[in-house]
Amino acid sequence: MKRGVYILPNGLTLVGMFFGFYSIVSSLNGNFVTAGWAILIANIFDGLDGWTARMTNSTSRFGIELDSLSDLVAFGVAPAIMIFTCSLSPFGRIGWAVSFLYVSCGALRLARYNVQMVTAESKHFTGMPIPAAATILSTFVIFYEHMFNDHPHKSYFVLALTIVISLFMISTLRFHGAKEINFKERKPFLFLVAMIITLTVVVMHPPIMLFVLAISYLAWGIIENTYLLYRKKPDKGKTTETTV
Repeated sequence: MKRGVYILPNGLTLVGMFFGFYSIVSSLNGNFVTAGWAILIANIFDGLDGWTARMTNSTSRFGIELDSLSDLVAFGVAPAIMIFTCSLSPFGRIGWAVSFLYVSCGALRLARYNVQMVTAESKHFTGMPIPAAATILSTFVIFYEHMFNDHPHKSYFVLALTIVISLFMISTLRFHGAKEINFKERKPFLFLVAMIITLTVVVMHPPIMLFVLAISYLAWGIIENTYLLYRKKPDKGKTTETTV
């Protein structure tokens, strides 16, 4: 700390925290779509600060801790308040308990990531990343408002979805992220084509396509982990033959 801190990556981290705080203020004022978009913008800056730190070799322990605190505000507290005020508050104690479950699981997820980031988390994510969980909730609010011109008031689907992604965050299931892509290496030409197609599809109808992509990420994680669990099961037939 006596040598100072890196301004660029930590500044980007604080910008992400600002949008998380802005999302909280918007939720309290009843502007749930604005709150959802603020979380998505915070997600962009969350990716930029880590990418900038790696590209400029300005990674530090201070930056890692600040990034975790920013993530807890932008992707833990902000989505919980947004989803509670727009959908879960009519459930009473169940609603705020589920909202707290999301925040606490997000905090545990971040703490575990900081401990395991050089071992288990170096190749893929152990448990759903908290930015992905926040993206699913925020895109659903934006999608629902776009489709029905109203917020999801007392939604049992939101209640169940919040519980599921909260448990996924603290699980040991495998999830993937952009950190697995090394942009310094050459990639197949089709990789660039896929990026362009994805961007084009999102630009065509952002409220719908962002939610579709977020749910697809969740569905792909469930399918992949189900397949991995199936592969780990011992073959009963082979076991019987060996015993005989």
